[in-house]
Amino acid sequence: MSSRFGDNRLPMAYQWGDALPTLTSARLVLRPLADRDVPALFEIFGDPEAMRFWSAPPLPDLAAAHGLLADIRRYFAARTLFQWGIELRATGAIIGTCTIFHIDHNHRRGEIGCAIARAHWGHGYASDALTTLIRFAFEQLDLHRLEADPDPQNIASIRLIERQGFKREGYLRERYFLNGEPQDALYYGLLRREWNG
Repeated sequence: MSSRFGDNRLPMAYQWGDALPTLTSARLVLRPLADRDVPALFEIFGDPEAMRFWSAPPLPDLAAAHGLLADIRRYFAARTLFQWGIELRATGAIIGTCTIFHIDHNHRRGEIGCAIARAHWGHGYASDALTTLIRFAFEQLDLHRLEADPDPQNIASIRLIERQGFKREGYLRERYFLNGEPQDALYYGLLRREWNG
C-alpha cells in the first residue's frame, strides 16, 4: 500500500478520516477546532501569563489565531500533529487545547502537550484531557512511547505529567530561546507498559 506520507504512515489498526475523532470524558469533549473557536484560541495563546512557559511568544492578535488554526489543520493533513479543542460538556465553551505532535509511526512515539485558558486553571481539566489523550494514543494510535518537555520552572505542568505516570529522563540546558533568553527543558517519557490505564 503506497502512502503520500512515506514509510512513516499510520498503523493499519487505525485509519484516519478527514477530521479528528471526537473523544469524551465525564466533563470534557475533545473535538476538532472550528472557525468559530478562533476567539477562544486567541484567549488561550494570546495570554502572556498562560504562555509564560511556552516555547513561543503569545499570539499578537486574532489574525495570528486564524493562522494558528490554519497551521493546526495543515499539520493534521500531514498526520504529524493532532490538536483538539477542549470543550466543557456543561457549557460547550472551548477552554484549551491538547495535542499529540512529532508523531513517528515507525518508532511508535509522539509528544503531548496541553494548554488551558487561565480562567479555568485549578479545576483538573488538564488532567482529564491528558488522561483521555493518553488512552487514545496508546489504545487507538498504538503508540509505544509518549514524551513531554515542560519548562523546569513550570511546577504545575511537571506535577501534572508526573501524576500521569511520566518519568523524568533528562535535563536539556538552554534548549529554547524565548524573548531572547535561553530556556532549559526537562524531558519526560511514558511507556505503554508503565501506563496504568
